[in-house]
Amino acid sequence: MEKFVFNQTSKRYLSLDPHFSPKALNHRAFQKEVSASKNPIKVTIGIERQQGQISVYETQIFHDDENQFEANCHFIERLIKTLLWTKGGFKIYLSCPRDIGMYIKSIYHRDGQRSFDVSFMSKVYGKPFEIKLVDHSQFPKAFEVSKHIGRHLEGCRIGFDAGGSDRKVSAVIDGETVFSEEIIWHPKLQENPDYHIAGIKESIEYAKTHLPRVDGIGVSAAGVYIDNEVKVASLFIKVPEESFNQKVRRLFINLAHELGDVPIEVANDGDVTALAGAMSMNETNVMGIAMGTSEAAGYVNNQGHITGWLNELAFVPVDDHKEAMEDEWSGDRGCGVKYFSQDAIIKLGEAAGIVFEDHLSPAEKLKVVQLMMDKQDEKAIEIYQTMGVYLGYGVAYYALFYDIKYVLVLGRVLSGPGGELMVKIANEILKDEFPDLGNSIKIELPDEKSRRVGQAIAAASLPELKK
Repeated sequence: MEKFVFNQTSKRYLSLDPHFSPKALNHRAFQKEVSASKNPIKVTIGIERQQGQISVYETQIFHDDENQFEANCHFIERLIKTLLWTKGGFKIYLSCPRDIGMYIKSIYHRDGQRSFDVSFMSKVYGKPFEIKLVDHSQFPKAFEVSKHIGRHLEGCRIGFDAGGSDRKVSAVIDGETVFSEEIIWHPKLQENPDYHIAGIKESIEYAKTHLPRVDGIGVSAAGVYIDNEVKVASLFIKVPEESFNQKVRRLFINLAHELGDVPIEVANDGDVTALAGAMSMNETNVMGIAMGTSEAAGYVNNQGHITGWLNELAFVPVDDHKEAMEDEWSGDRGCGVKYFSQDAIIKLGEAAGIVFEDHLSPAEKLKVVQLMMDKQDEKAIEIYQTMGVYLGYGVAYYALFYDIKYVLVLGRVLSGPGGELMVKIANEILKDEFPDLGNSIKIELPDEKSRRVGQAIAAASLPELKK
C-alpha cells in the first residue's frame, strides 16, 4: 500500500505527535489505489435504526487477486465504525466478499473486539445487534425519515437545557425570551432519580409562571434520545438500571402529559448547539463540535433541521496509527474523544515537557496550558497548533459523511487565544490539503450573536405545535 505524504503545514505542526496518521488521508489514499487497481470489488453497507430507517453507503475495495485482505478488512471495519456512530443503528447489512463479512461479524459481536459498540447500540435501540450478510441483488433500499424539528418560534414555549453542572430554562413568546434562569445542580452524582425529576420539574414550573399558557416544551441534554425517550444519558450515570427503566426512560413524556399533553421534543445537546448556531447565522449544513471532557457533536442539514442521526463523533476514528491513544470506555484507539477534548491537551502538554502536578484534575491541567497560552508560551502554542492539525483532518473526514458549510467549535478547550490559533491552523489544513473543502467549509468559533441565541432558546424551538 502506498503511504500518504503530509503537506508542509502538517509537518511543521506535528512535532508533538509525529505518529499521527489522519483517517482522512488514509481513506483517500486507499480509495485512490483501489480505483487504479484491476477489477475493484463493490461493497455496500446499510445501517438500520428506528422506524425501519436505513442509511446506505457504497464503496470499493481491492479484488482478491491483489492480495490486500488485511488492508480491505481494516478499511471496511473503520468505515462501519464511522457509519455506526454517525448514523446510529442496531443492524448492519453488508454486501462484500464472504471472508471479509465473516471477519466483521467476528469483531462486531457481544464477545468480540467491538463488544462496547454492540452493547451500546443494543441498549439505545432496544434490539439485539446484528450483522447480516446479503447479496447485492437483495440489498435493502435506503430509507430516511427527515424529522423537521426546530426553528419553530410561534406561541408560548419553554426551552430547557439540562447540563451536567447547571440547568437552564427559558420562557419564550413568539421567539422573544421573557424569562431565563440558570440553576446549579449535580445530577451526575445522584443515584436517586427523584433528585433529577424534582429539579427538572422545578425549572419547568417556574418558567411556566412567566407564560400565559404552555404550547410546547423543547429539551436539550447530553445523551441519546429516541422518540423522546431517554436511552443513554450521562446525567443519570449513577442511577441504577431498574430505577432508570421505571422513572427515567419516559421522564419527559410523562412531564408533557402532566402539563396537559403539550407537544414536547427532546434532542441531544450537540444537535441543539448546531441548531442554535444555524438559527443565529440563518444558515444550513452546520456542524457543531463541543470540546470539553469529551467530544460532543450535532448537525443541522440542508433543510435547516436536526436529522435524528446519532452523531456520537467521540467514537468515530480520526487516527489510524496502531499506537494511537486508547479510549478507556470503548477500548478502541484513535477515536475523536482523545483528540477533541481536554485529554488531548494533557497528552500534548506532557509531550511538550510540561510537568503537571499529580493532584490536578483534567480541567485544572487544561487551565495550566491555557494560562501558558495567555502568555504566548512556546510549548502552549505548539500544543494548540497540533490541536489545529487534528481538527483540520478531523473535519475533512467528517465531510465524507456530512454535507457541511460551517463547523462551529466551542467548549472549554477552545477558550482564549488557544482556540483562535486552533481554528486558524484547522482552516489552513483544509485549504492546503483539501482545496475543495477549504473553499466550501469554514471552521469558526461562535460569535456573540450565536452565544446570545442560547441553548435553552434553541431548545424551545424544537417542538412543532398542534394545529
